Amino acid sequence: MGLLTFKGGVHPNDGKSLAKDQPIKELLPVGDLVYPLSQHIGAPANPVVAVGDRVLKGQKIAEAGGFVSAPIYASVSGTVKAIEPHFNATGSKVNCIVVENDGAYEEAEHLPAKSLEELSKEEILERIGEAGIVGMGGAGFPTRVKLSPKEPEKIDYVIANCAECEPYITADYRRMLENTEDLVNGMRVVLKLFDNAKGIFGVEDNKKDCIAALREAVKDEPRMEVMELQTKYPQGGERQLIYATTKRAINSKMLPADAGCVVDNVETMIGISNAVLRGIPSMERVVTVSGDAVAQPSNFKVLFGTNQQELVDAAGGFTSEPEKIISGGPMMGFSMFTLDTPITKTTSSILGFKEDIVSKQQTSACINCGRCVDACPIRLIPSRLADHAEHHAEEAFVKLEGLECIECGSCSYVCPARRQLKQSIGSMKKIAMANLRKKK
Repeated sequence: MGLLTFKGGVHPNDGKSLAKDQPIKELLPVGDLVYPLSQHIGAPANPVVAVGDRVLKGQKIAEAGGFVSAPIYASVSGTVKAIEPHFNATGSKVNCIVVENDGAYEEAEHLPAKSLEELSKEEILERIGEAGIVGMGGAGFPTRVKLSPKEPEKIDYVIANCAECEPYITADYRRMLENTEDLVNGMRVVLKLFDNAKGIFGVEDNKKDCIAALREAVKDEPRMEVMELQTKYPQGGERQLIYATTKRAINSKMLPADAGCVVDNVETMIGISNAVLRGIPSMERVVTVSGDAVAQPSNFKVLFGTNQQELVDAAGGFTSEPEKIISGGPMMGFSMFTLDTPITKTTSSILGFKEDIVSKQQTSACINCGRCVDACPIRLIPSRLADHAEHHAEEAFVKLEGLECIECGSCSYVCPARRQLKQSIGSMKKIAMANLRKKK
């Protein structure tokens, strides 16, 4: 029997050897902490503190701004210095709460620790929502909302996304090895919400040690299984992961719950465990600092709000001035023009590269080779979609299922003409989706 996977995809150099063997190191911040009020999909959080207030570590400083939103907590003790716009990793300026760290790390009182047996489903959801847990794999969707489908009895699978298919990132890999029990506890918590569900840990087969550790941890858990996936990008994409593990397919108009599935990544599962069983709100995560321009590639456990420059400094700085700095993975991350931005709930990595290879590539005309079609995990025709996008042919773009694109970049990666297919398609997709919303 072959390894579980999906059709299409690519095999980029994973670059994981730079940081995979570096154990997680705790890093305390040096400067001020900056907390963007938009760290999640949905409405920004609303400040509940004012300039001059003293706050404690674990104190709520912003409350959820709506049903699809999440609160934010101070990760240090100190004084609120300002509430003002700052740059985030995408280069946008967003409102932020700035806290001057007093170095004391005096903690607010948390919710009491409780065993899973003591908690009802309603209490579990309340703890997850109140803790500010969101999808920490990059999307930032509020977890309480995700775990509250209309028909919970129809959820058949809870899938832990342990693929970590983006090159260079090793944060989840280290978490699986070093915090195995916390990850499994997170699965236990989520399974309590869904009586008919089975728990699946989907792990790529280049992480044999993680597969072994997880199988040992769940050997006495009849509702849990570790599934070995083929190492291929984008194996960790939500649609691809669901298909690989359950053979159920979803499209852009569906939620995973429509296919009887719930998907959460490693860091989110650990956050759920901490919030529900220990009463600890979301205040930290593991971040990989890597790339060929980084002196000492590392994995850091870091407090939200910490300046990204501090992580690079802790990794020995850059060996030479990088031409490209990326927040997230090289396939779907964001190119950054400054490291003077804070770590947020969705920051998985900081990558520095000596050379900006992509910007130096010369684009030529499409040679109609079909490689982008073979690589596309959604089975689209990226070259034709990009043509429609470049000619602003929105109707033709939508008719050719352009809105189904997950913007994984596989098409751009394999294109021998070096066309920026993903960027063209992504730009037109945003325009088309905005116009669809206007019509509703």
